[in-house]
Amino acid sequence: MSHGFDAATAGPETPAAGGPRIPGLLGVLDRAMRAVNQVILVLGGVALVAACLVLSDSVVVRYFFKQPTEWQDEMAVFLIVGATFFSAAAVQAKRGHVAIEALTGLLSPKVNRIRLILADIISLAFVAFFTWKSWSLFHEAYVDGQTSQSTWGPPLSIPYGLMAAGMTLLTIQFLLQIAEAMLYGPKSAGWAQPKIGLGADLNRNTTPETADPMGKTVGTVSGDHR
Repeated sequence: MSHGFDAATAGPETPAAGGPRIPGLLGVLDRAMRAVNQVILVLGGVALVAACLVLSDSVVVRYFFKQPTEWQDEMAVFLIVGATFFSAAAVQAKRGHVAIEALTGLLSPKVNRIRLILADIISLAFVAFFTWKSWSLFHEAYVDGQTSQSTWGPPLSIPYGLMAAGMTLLTIQFLLQIAEAMLYGPKSAGWAQPKIGLGADLNRNTTPETADPMGKTVGTVSGDHR
């Protein structure tokens, strides 16, 4: 869906010196989305930890106290679903989704720029359809009062609502990145500095760099490892 990168060497999610990278209303929306993504990443981490604790509680209760569990498994699923779908936009903002970059090195920078925008547009179409279907499922589950078939029986509108909200954020993220790429170039559509893919090609075109034997990128101007 997106263009992969090494998270350990990605650049910090901070604007370049001299002011915001995107001006006007689009820049305001971009910074607002980044703030939302930062909050969601924290909440997603909390949700994953909570899911681990809930599953651990389920194991302890069943093994040591010989008591059946009614809500732990589904609660853990809800927490994981929420963390996964809500954090999808934040991962996309960093170009962190899994991707195949086999053609990147074979194409010219100009063709790669077009490829990146086309990939985002195709991804946006799929995500927009997924969002619409998720909201449809949420509305149907909420109106009909659908519940799970477990003894706990939580409303199915909860997971469907989490899916729909998360995919809505991802749709907005794609719209922002496509608008930024078309108005200001692909380099503006994402803060990450990937080691592979179009982002790395663009970085090499703007800053002379060499690679040391350990695989780290070394700036030839300052000599600092990045």
